[in-house]
Amino acid sequence: MTERLFDRDSHLQQFTAEVISCEAIEQGWKVELDRTAFFPEGGGQKGDTGSLEGIEVWDTQETGEGIFHYTRRPLEPGAVIQGRIDFEKRFSRMQHHSGEHIVSGLVHRFFGYHNVGFHLGDGPVTMDFSGPLTEEELRRVELEANRAVAANLEVQVSYPEKEVLAQLEYRSKIEIEGQVRLITIPGYDVCACCAPHVSLTGEIGSIKLTGASRYKGGTRVSMLCGLRALADYNMKEKNVAEISALLSAKPEEAAIAVKRLLAELQEKKERIADLQEQLLAQKLEQIPEGQKTVCLFQQGLDTIAMRNFVNAGAEKCTGICGAFAGDDETGYQYILGSRSRDLREFAKEFNLVFHGKGGGKPEMVQGFVQGSRTAIENYINR
Repeated sequence: MTERLFDRDSHLQQFTAEVISCEAIEQGWKVELDRTAFFPEGGGQKGDTGSLEGIEVWDTQETGEGIFHYTRRPLEPGAVIQGRIDFEKRFSRMQHHSGEHIVSGLVHRFFGYHNVGFHLGDGPVTMDFSGPLTEEELRRVELEANRAVAANLEVQVSYPEKEVLAQLEYRSKIEIEGQVRLITIPGYDVCACCAPHVSLTGEIGSIKLTGASRYKGGTRVSMLCGLRALADYNMKEKNVAEISALLSAKPEEAAIAVKRLLAELQEKKERIADLQEQLLAQKLEQIPEGQKTVCLFQQGLDTIAMRNFVNAGAEKCTGICGAFAGDDETGYQYILGSRSRDLREFAKEFNLVFHGKGGGKPEMVQGFVQGSRTAIENYINR
């Protein structure tokens, strides 16, 4: 049985060990040691990476047979080797795992919800809770979680006897057989967990809840801690600064400036729609009753304006009425209408000739084609 050095010291970065076995596998080799600081995947936390005697360890897993280190090259059984874990990655995972315990403990204490799912990779942590959480409730949890970080509390590891454990209240996602390892953050959480954690809550640095969405009747919450939270803040600060500069607004007034810009844009859209309506009304007046085909080419037309024109134009012509928005270089969005023929077959041929796509109902089809205005008009008027 491999001695689990990470259980005694989660901050241990280097160690010596004897190679027990080395077996070739499809992706390389799997190596078993007599002792290891490499944490194998478990408790929602991925297995450690690093090196053994300078050889890359790209994953660590545990099976019923033992803990295995997956390497790119073999190691000699019986050799005493030096192991080194990728501690920057491990420490970040410990920060996030301990942060998750604090947040989950607070959600359970404040609202009675359980953490029913947890994913800890190298991006944002996601936590799935069994009930709905509002933005205000999450802000309350986030504030109290950072108070726990600021208090620099000891993160306690214990292995209670079965009789003592039966008297304790603690969180656990699964039924555990054998010895239970408890992680206690005084005043915040007690949870069964096999993974390495920080020694003091201050090591977490900061806890930032970055998003929430409804998920399976509950809430999925995203979180970042430590340097990942700082990187996220820096990215968002940079974006806000750039937006503020573009809008000539102070950073704290960027949202107000964007809302004002959107309101102005909406006014312009409505004005353009009015002008388009007037323009198309004039175009419709110019169509003589009984004309065979009508083709309108106009840049900037929106779908609603095109559809309205085609509906009205199809009543005046005996064949096809079409509206096209675009140009010869980039192609044309189109809507075609007719009161005298089924346009579905026509649209198939039209799209084939002009490398387009689209379809619709017998009396109206729409899509996109590539071609010149002249070629399109000639095809429809043929």
